[in-house]
Amino acid sequence: MAEMKTAAYICAGCGLGDKLDIAQMEKIAQKEGKMQLVRRHDFLCSTEGVELIRKDIATEGVSHVVIAACSRRAKTEAFDFPTVAMSRANLREGVIWVVAEGEAHDEVRQEMANDYLRMGCAELKKMKLPEGNPNKAGNKRILVVGGGMAGMTAALESAETGYEVVLVEKAGQLGGWAARLWRRVPFKQPYDKPQETGAAQLAAKVSGHPKIRVHLNSTLAETSGAPGRFKVQIAQESGAVSEEEVGAIIQASGFSSYDPARLPELGGGLANVIDQAGLEDLASSANGAPIKRSDGREVKSVVFVQCAGQRDDTGTHLSYCSGHCCATSIKQAMYFKDANPDVDTVIMYTDLRVPGMGEDFYRSAQEKGVIFTKGKVAKVESATDGLKVNFRDLILDEDVAIETDLVVLATGQVPNSGVNIDLPDEDEGKAKQVSILNLNYRQGKDLPQLVHGLADSHFICFPYETRRTGIYAAGPVRRPMDMLQATEDAAGAALKAIQAVENADAGRAAHPRVGDLSYPIVRLEGCTQCKRCTVECPFGAIDEDERRFPVFNESRCRRCGTCMGACPVRVISFENYSVDTVGNQIKAVDIPDEFSERPRILILACENDAYPALDMAGLAHHVYSAFVRAIPVRCLGSVNAIWITDALNSGYDGVMMMGCKHGDNYQCHFVKGSELANYRMSKIDDTLKQLGLEVERVASYEVAITDNARVAALINDYVAKIVEIGMSPMKGFG
Repeated sequence: MAEMKTAAYICAGCGLGDKLDIAQMEKIAQKEGKMQLVRRHDFLCSTEGVELIRKDIATEGVSHVVIAACSRRAKTEAFDFPTVAMSRANLREGVIWVVAEGEAHDEVRQEMANDYLRMGCAELKKMKLPEGNPNKAGNKRILVVGGGMAGMTAALESAETGYEVVLVEKAGQLGGWAARLWRRVPFKQPYDKPQETGAAQLAAKVSGHPKIRVHLNSTLAETSGAPGRFKVQIAQESGAVSEEEVGAIIQASGFSSYDPARLPELGGGLANVIDQAGLEDLASSANGAPIKRSDGREVKSVVFVQCAGQRDDTGTHLSYCSGHCCATSIKQAMYFKDANPDVDTVIMYTDLRVPGMGEDFYRSAQEKGVIFTKGKVAKVESATDGLKVNFRDLILDEDVAIETDLVVLATGQVPNSGVNIDLPDEDEGKAKQVSILNLNYRQGKDLPQLVHGLADSHFICFPYETRRTGIYAAGPVRRPMDMLQATEDAAGAALKAIQAVENADAGRAAHPRVGDLSYPIVRLEGCTQCKRCTVECPFGAIDEDERRFPVFNESRCRRCGTCMGACPVRVISFENYSVDTVGNQIKAVDIPDEFSERPRILILACENDAYPALDMAGLAHHVYSAFVRAIPVRCLGSVNAIWITDALNSGYDGVMMMGCKHGDNYQCHFVKGSELANYRMSKIDDTLKQLGLEVERVASYEVAITDNARVAALINDYVAKIVEIGMSPMKGFG
């Protein structure tokens, strides 16, 4: 191993040289930071400044670099030195942009900058340049589960990009729901009438593509492994089982319609009350001729009931809107009008939702004579040779009834997610689903799901990505959507799957730390086999060997560090992020004595939301206290309790933890990290009492990335609280 040679580069640009004593900081880097090479530059991110660093790396043998300038989130392309370990001291966004102006604040501003430089040097000493995962997994074949529009699109997009694809479909033909449709909602000009589905043509392309292997009448009997090395057992209807090796998986298993039998008040179960799927069957049988009921009678009047079993706030039915249903009812109303303009067609709605070019489609339906009635159906019952629809007219505000030949219920989409879907065994009318993926994971057979069975992922920041690394969701299994959205969704999932196999092949992390070459390292000789890391990992990346020691599946790992935070004996670490890299920063801060009236408060800030919010507070010049010292952490889930106790023992007056929102509507990029941290810190009160400290000295906050003004206010309020409580009695004992 090459000898470590350290260098610190201090920037004087962006006002740093005007507000800070750079010469003093150079001495600190040399004497306290023990940096072997210290340089200042008036504009470090300039071509000349970057070249200065590159030259030192090449000619001076520099292996470890501290850059004291702007935030680690800024100038990442300029300060890209892949052959060295690097830490960043945030002097711009973290110091000069947030500390109040004026000579009265010069001293505390300088103290803050000096501490951040000390922290950068201290962190660097415990960092190693990640060498990459030695267990690289190089299979780049992509498995697509489901042969509907989303699945076929994902397969074709992947294959057209040059990747081999294995497609598994449980039915005897490709096409899924699209193959059942007579026509689809218009997705291109003109937007005034239903259009061909294109499902048969897409299926022909997929079947004939040289890079796509299709398994029909097949399901997955078992899925094991990790990105770049998944093994799947494919069970055919005949009983034969074959094995495929793939690098990434796209689950596009589609949806089922919410069962009309669960809606007896809307006529579910009555003759001539059908759902939208049932009407597609009738329209396909008619093939453009007038549509007939199942008893052979031609339909002369039809009522479409929107939001049937959807948008329900009682908890009985689906709570969400399925998105496509309004446009689908308009399309189906046109089936009748196009075949026979004299058919009475009524669409009964509470709100009509047709985004995009749906407005043109809606206007076209009006011109054809489709009637839109704002009303809420109370009951559908049998009448003479037909049906009676009782409803509340929401315009006239009165109860009304109309008779009709046929009622079409716009029921919602229920994702085909697998065994974890929340359907009680005694729930009549809908069978419990069988597993889709049959994962050989300790955390369960299928993807973790939300309350209605939709695949659980970080929907805003990381669409398609699930809590199982290298497995992506596309189409209505991810969220309710129409056919156009499903095909666009599939293309996105295909790109994510491609990214996953390329990252696995290079030994890099997947989202959100894409490209990170570090991976978890465990000292088994110190492991107590407590299982906390295996249980708390949000992504199923840790198994156990026959001796019950943890076994890390590095290509499943997201590098969040939750296992590191969970470990009570601190034997889990990363080369560039460990208990020591953060612990050293905590210890490097200069703690004033108890008589100085200058508290020191540690902020452990999630790098995904809270730390960016701090940066943006600086960018907006929101002033906050110079008594805080912020350390970015990969996730609050990575916070080890020893950091808190070390800080308090060292004389810090308080600790603020800033992470993402947790709970049902979580915003944590690592799903469970913020929640786990909150649970762990709930037990810190006993430690504080043992130390004779007030429980208010450790506080946790949920911070969104947009909370730049709020985060400054939180800091100022907390510092005021600490000043009120008083300085820590632990000062001088660290």
